[in-house]
Amino acid sequence: MKITAIETLVCNARMRNWVFVKVVTDQPGLVGWGEATLEWHTRGVVSSIEDLAPLLIGEDPRRIEYLWQMMFRQHFWHGHGIVRSTAISGIDIALWDLLGKIHGVPCSQLWGGPVRDWIRTYCHLGGGKMEDFYETSVEDAQRFADLAVQAVEEGFTAFKCMAVPPTRPVEGLQPIRTAERAVAAMREAVGDAIDIMVDCHARPSPRMGLKFAQALEPYGLYFFEEPCWPEHVSALAEIRNAVATPIATGERITSIEGFRDLFAAGGCDVCQFDVTHCGGLTAARRISAMAEAWGLGLAPHNPQGPVSTAASLELGFAQPGYIICETVHADVPWRQDVVQESHQRKQDGRLVLPHTAPGLGIEINEQEVRKHPFEQELPQRVYYPDGSIGDW
Repeated sequence: MKITAIETLVCNARMRNWVFVKVVTDQPGLVGWGEATLEWHTRGVVSSIEDLAPLLIGEDPRRIEYLWQMMFRQHFWHGHGIVRSTAISGIDIALWDLLGKIHGVPCSQLWGGPVRDWIRTYCHLGGGKMEDFYETSVEDAQRFADLAVQAVEEGFTAFKCMAVPPTRPVEGLQPIRTAERAVAAMREAVGDAIDIMVDCHARPSPRMGLKFAQALEPYGLYFFEEPCWPEHVSALAEIRNAVATPIATGERITSIEGFRDLFAAGGCDVCQFDVTHCGGLTAARRISAMAEAWGLGLAPHNPQGPVSTAASLELGFAQPGYIICETVHADVPWRQDVVQESHQRKQDGRLVLPHTAPGLGIEINEQEVRKHPFEQELPQRVYYPDGSIGDW
């Protein structure tokens, strides 16, 4: 069995272009699907996949570890830069999907079988619709409350919001109080039985991240995400030690060494690697094993397309430390048209049950994908009041 082609299909989903990766074999109809979505870097990722393809054409697709090492180590530069790591991830996910199809079993069976009966999912406010999740003003506390109620009415028992405004390295009380009002409004609206996550998007400096974490402590957050950039490992540890709220991070880390340093420093309680960025399912399994040694929870970053979701879920059925899966369901109204999924979903509680289909249990409708060709992603920019550039 040989790989004969590696193809990419780009599907514009407004804020993101989903990059689907198709690994084709010399066996008629036998293909694997992956995803390599990276916002605002679509053309770079597609080109990187084209650069990697000659290393794999003619190789046996069942030698996944061998091929991962090939992609990571060849071409002189190690593959942990974000663009190449995303390209490797998409191909790697497709290879695992392919291996499951070859053996006629779900990928979780290849990793020792399911360790749980279901996976809990959480949503973004507004289901991931850009205007609701990313563009709702933090000063509009009532809108945050309304969207929180909507998420609960849709069956979710947990949701994530961006209730922390952009701040300069040092600010006064105003942004802190603004965030408090938004979170307080959501907590009052949904009660204590619903879990709320707040994503800082690594906007704050380490000191401002600490101030936000302390201010939001009374509201019992499920976790507090990216209070500062992951490069500030010691600051993450300081924030974590200062509050009881679990600290989550990891989506921007693309090397196993980066996760090693984060865990060793005590920089998080929840590991948020992204299977489409960290090196695929092969790397995610290594990171998961390391996280288990530190007693950490796994909640993969997953705001991308449907193949990323299928891969994140399938990994979760085989990983003991997996606690919850991030999902986006309403970013575009035709999301379910491009994918056929095998996972069964319970609306009440938004639980996902294991499937019995081979591989990741998904198939991509290429005709539907072609209805949404590449478009330049919508820009998202942040400026401080003085006109200087902030972190989005």
